[in-house]
Amino acid sequence: MKAFPWLCLIWAFFLPACQPEPFQPDVEVLILGGGASGTMAGIQAARMGANTLIVEEGPWLGGMLSAAGVSAIDGNYQLHSGLWQEFRQKLEQHYGGQDSLKTGWVSHVMYEPQLGARLLKEMAAAEAQLLLRMETSWKEIRKHDEGWEVTLIKGGQEELLRTRVLIDGTELGDVAKAVGVPYDIGMDGRNDTGEEIAPAQANDIIQDLTYVAILKDYGVGEDKTIPRPPGYDPSPFRCSCAGFCDPDSLSRTLWDCDKMLSYGKLPGPYYMINWPIYGNDFYVNVIELSPSERDSALALAKNYTLQFVYYIQTELGYQHLGIADDVFPTEDGLPLIAYHRESRRIHGLVQFNVNHVAQPFFQKQALYRTSIAVGDYPVDHHHAAYPAADNLPDLHFYPVPSYGLPLGCLIPETVDHFIVAEKSISVSNLVNGTTRLQPVTMLLGQAAGALAALAAQYQQSPQQVSVRAVQEALLASKAYLLPYLDVPREHPAFRSLQKLGVCGILRGEGKNVGWSNQTLIYPDSLVSYRALQEGLQDWISIGALQGGAADPSLEEILLLLRRMGETYAHPIGDLDKMSLMQAARRVCEEGGMKLGPPTQPISRAQFAVLVDGLLDPFHLREVGFQGQWLKPQPDLP
Repeated sequence: MKAFPWLCLIWAFFLPACQPEPFQPDVEVLILGGGASGTMAGIQAARMGANTLIVEEGPWLGGMLSAAGVSAIDGNYQLHSGLWQEFRQKLEQHYGGQDSLKTGWVSHVMYEPQLGARLLKEMAAAEAQLLLRMETSWKEIRKHDEGWEVTLIKGGQEELLRTRVLIDGTELGDVAKAVGVPYDIGMDGRNDTGEEIAPAQANDIIQDLTYVAILKDYGVGEDKTIPRPPGYDPSPFRCSCAGFCDPDSLSRTLWDCDKMLSYGKLPGPYYMINWPIYGNDFYVNVIELSPSERDSALALAKNYTLQFVYYIQTELGYQHLGIADDVFPTEDGLPLIAYHRESRRIHGLVQFNVNHVAQPFFQKQALYRTSIAVGDYPVDHHHAAYPAADNLPDLHFYPVPSYGLPLGCLIPETVDHFIVAEKSISVSNLVNGTTRLQPVTMLLGQAAGALAALAAQYQQSPQQVSVRAVQEALLASKAYLLPYLDVPREHPAFRSLQKLGVCGILRGEGKNVGWSNQTLIYPDSLVSYRALQEGLQDWISIGALQGGAADPSLEEILLLLRRMGETYAHPIGDLDKMSLMQAARRVCEEGGMKLGPPTQPISRAQFAVLVDGLLDPFHLREVGFQGQWLKPQPDLP
C-alpha cells in the first residue's frame, strides 16, 4: 500500500502522452456544395472571421442561380434582406437599374446566367477568409468528437481535410444522408404535420424538375434548328401556347406563343425556357439514385427539354432561336445542372409547416421568436408532369402570408457540428413549395454561415449556439428576421422593430392579397392597449395593462416599462418619473426619433425604439430552438 502514491506519480507523469492529440481543424467551416445557399453561407462565415472553404463539384458557384439556368428570381422583391439584396444590387449596377431587370414577365429580377456566376465569384473572391475548391468532389466523411474529417478528390488526387463545422449545401441533401441524418422524401401525411391541405396519406412523390434551356435570338432569317431529338413526340407540347388545342378542356390559361416565350425573356438576346404549362417540366425522382443512375435519369429530362426546343423551332416557327453558344461551358449548350425543386428534408430540431406560416402566433411552438430568414412567395408546387397528377392535391399557389423561417430547421436532431442549408432543411413538403425559392435559399445560407461562424468561434456544436447571437449577427449584416414589408432597412426603427418582433412584444399582421403575401407592422400607427396586451402577455402580468378606450400615453407606457424593469431586475426599474422621461427622450433621439408631450400616445416605431433602448428585451430572456423561453417569466405579486 505504501507504494501506491509512487504508482500514482508515475501514472500522472506518463498520462499526457497517452491522451489523444487535440483536434486541429484545417478550416473552421467547410461547405460541401456551392449552390445558392452554400455560396452565401461561405461569404457570411468568412465575413464573421471564420476560416472557410467552399467545395463545389462544378466550375460555377450559385446552383440554381446560375449553373441550372434559373436566372429569374422569384419573390422577396420588397424584402431587401442581407446577401440577397447585395446580389440584387450588383445586378442592378450592371444593367443600369431595377427596371432593367424586368425583361420577362415571370420575374422582376432577370439576368444572364453567366453574369450571375461571375458576380457570385467576385463576391466570394472579395473575402480574405474564404477559399474555393471548384470542380472538386468529396469521397468520405468521418465524424470526430469536435468536428469532421472529409476526403476531397480533384483530378484523381485525394486530400484529407479537418473542419470544426460542416455544412451541407448540395442540391439534394447528399451530405446529410452520408453522415446519417434522418430525412423524409415526398409528401407528408395530414396526420404527420397537422396540415389540413396535405394528402391523407404520405407518399414519395416529389415536385417536377426542369432541365432549363437558354435560347439566343440569332436574327431573322437564321436557322438554328437543332437535330431532331431521339424519340421526338410533339403531342406533350401542343397546349404550351394558344391556338393548338381547345382551352376550354384545360384548367390552365393558355398564352399566345410570343407571350409564352417572353415569360423567360432575359437581358440581351436570351430566352430562358423553363415553361410549366405543357412545357419542359419533367417528372423523375433521382434523389436516392446512385450517381450513374442519376446521370441516366437526368439525360431523359435533358432530352425532353431538347424535344421542347425542337418543337418551338419547328412547330411554332422560331428557327432563329437557337441554343445559346455563349452562356454555359458545356458541349451541348445546356446548363451545367438540372433545376431540382425538391430534395431530402432532414429531421431538424424543429419542422416548419404551413400552420406556422399561416398563423405564427397561435402555434404550440412560437417559432417566430427564432426567425433568421424571410420569404413571401406562395406555396407553389409543380406536379403537372407526374403521370397521376390529377390524383394529387391542388397546391397551386396556396395563399399564405409572408413568413420568417426558424433557425432550428437548419440543425439536425441527432448529428453534432453539422448544418443543413439549400432545399434540405427541416420543413414540410408543403412549405418546401415556397422555401425552395432563390431569395429564401440565399438567406438560409447566410443564416447557416452565421451559425457556423459562431459555432467555430466558441468551439461549440450548432445546437449549443445562442439563437439571439445568430439573430444579432444577421441584423448586423442588414438581414431581416421577420418580413415587415412596411419597414425598410433604412428606417430608423428597423432594428428595434425586428427585435421586438422576435420577442413577440409587437406583432405584425400577415395578409394574402392575390399573389402578394405580406406582413405589416404599421410603424406609424399608434400603440394601442390591445397591442400591449397581446405582446406583453408573456412578459408581465396582464393586470398591469388595463386601460381605457383611448390609446396609452407616453407617460403610461413609461410607467409600464418601469414595472417591467422591476420585474426583471433591470436598472430602469429604479428610475423616478423625471429620470425615466429624460432617458426615454435621449434613447429616442439617439435612435433618430423624437417624442411628444408625456400625455400624448406614441407610434409603434417610437415604442419599438423606446423599449429596445430602455429595456432591451431581446437580451433579457434567451429563447430556445423550439421558441420556448429559457429564462422563465418571474412570478409577480
